[in-house]
Amino acid sequence: MEWIDEGIVLGVRRHGEGNAIVELLTRRRGRHLGMVRGGTSRRHAPLLQPGNTVAATWRARLEEHMGNYTLEPAVVRTDVLMRNPHAAYGFTHMAQLLHLLAERDPHEELFLTLGAILDALEDRATAGMLVARFELALLSELGFRLELEACAATGRRDDLIYVSPRSGRAVSREAGAPYAGRLFALPAFLVAGGASPGPDEVEAALRLTGHFLLTRALEPRGLGLSDARAAFLAALRREPARQDPAKGP
Repeated sequence: MEWIDEGIVLGVRRHGEGNAIVELLTRRRGRHLGMVRGGTSRRHAPLLQPGNTVAATWRARLEEHMGNYTLEPAVVRTDVLMRNPHAAYGFTHMAQLLHLLAERDPHEELFLTLGAILDALEDRATAGMLVARFELALLSELGFRLELEACAATGRRDDLIYVSPRSGRAVSREAGAPYAGRLFALPAFLVAGGASPGPDEVEAALRLTGHFLLTRALEPRGLGLSDARAAFLAALRREPARQDPAKGP
């Protein structure tokens, strides 16, 4: 059997003397393992870095076998991830979350979302927003979509500023006012997109998505939020904002 697909390198581990088992998130075949012969060599090292996008050819005698990969570079992101701690931690966190998906179960939209995020993850000002959106997308792929388009109490589609921690549904300002202390804030960018949010909105979004990842996806499996997620948040708070040369000091 043989197929050709795009893939994002999620992880690599040594196998035997000089081979490597490579895990890809592929566009049409989901999270998929394969062996790269000689994958631990210096020649392969720049290619087999987590976060890179590759053109993958997979071959095996039977579909259920792990099979062998032949990989060619498509987008190399090693330098970006090495230079930006928040980007490296953010990708590690997202790659770990993808293990909640069944192996070889296709999730093309999530593949496209992850690729777009990786291309923009270097920008610290938008990195938190992008990871929050990824977590929201992953919840949907797992069957836990949050209903953020209309008020759970009134059906209104405007002035939505809260989310119920129990139902995962949006609540309008008026309907949620008596219970504001028990509701999550709903940052506007999670619903409407638009301009880059401020740090407080990003923190609010990640509190929201983190709660539902825990209660709906992780805790039922005996898991918690990853150390990489905590390190990503710490790096965002710690790293200085990049100075725009056009604006001067």
